[in-house]
Amino acid sequence: MPKASEIKKHAAIEYNGRVMIVRDIERSVPQGRAGGSLYRMRMYDVVDNSKVDETFKAEEMLTLADLNRRPAMLSYVDGDEYVFMDDEDYTPYHLNKESIAEQLLFIDESTKGLSIVVVQGMPVSIDLPSSVELVIEDTSPSIKGASASARTKPATLTTGLVVQVPEHISSGDKIKINTAESKFMGRAE
Repeated sequence: MPKASEIKKHAAIEYNGRVMIVRDIERSVPQGRAGGSLYRMRMYDVVDNSKVDETFKAEEMLTLADLNRRPAMLSYVDGDEYVFMDDEDYTPYHLNKESIAEQLLFIDESTKGLSIVVVQGMPVSIDLPSSVELVIEDTSPSIKGASASARTKPATLTTGLVVQVPEHISSGDKIKINTAESKFMGRAE
């Protein structure tokens, strides 16, 4: 059983007899209090998608929910629903655009290493690989000889994600992105 301070975004926990996915965590340290931090978590019920905001003390123990991770790939988009196909048994998993909006910025049809988080037989979230390869859709023109400089410029990727890239990178280049920090890691091979 982890402490509240050890819980990460997109974790599944059991809370009041319900399985909840943690979508956002804010840490605060109240003034004048001898003691630890407070963790305000925005959680969503996996069954009815109802929202719950709750604050936990750093040392409070929470129970992780029983969940499975299934390797999958994006298959197709149907309106606001994204359909992922299990890599092993070809089970389709339907996820609403709202519930995975943050992760969608890192996903296109060629993204490998995705996992669907399944709780009680229902798909609830996506686990991203540590890095993904995406193509730059738009950025200012590259500057010749700029490879030695440390200056960066914004680049919009095909998924809509905007990252800072070195000046020598240009539109159409395929680059590697760190999914945890949304940072440029280098050109893709």
